[in-house]
Amino acid sequence: MIEVTAGDMGPGMMSGGPGGHMVMMRLQASANSVSAGQVSLLVFNAGALTHEVIVLPLHAGQGAGERPVGPDGRIDETGSLAEASQTCGPGAGEGIRPGTTAWTTTALQPGRYELICNFPGHYTAGMYTELGVTSP
Repeated sequence: MIEVTAGDMGPGMMSGGPGGHMVMMRLQASANSVSAGQVSLLVFNAGALTHEVIVLPLHAGQGAGERPVGPDGRIDETGSLAEASQTCGPGAGEGIRPGTTAWTTTALQPGRYELICNFPGHYTAGMYTELGVTSP
């Protein structure tokens, strides 16, 4: 099981991030890599805002945080493999409320994946992390 923490500094609180970008949100996973097969994510929302975690494959040459963002502040979720966004429950829902958990389990093949929060503006604020999946 991978534990994922969704964090934010709350509304109106921002700090300077790498490259001079303003960052106020993050996703942090307890492991950067897992073996292929059934993978469970347990997501804790340590922030003040509602969040979610979606699993998307990364294509060759694509890095975490490089997906195009639409005018609505969200990325295209086409190809999503799993979602943890139900407060105190498994799978998809309306979001993980502050101080609560959600979880999801999915089968992952060897490759590179990105865990993201796709609430408007959260991805561009730094809510993504890469997960490598290796052969068993």
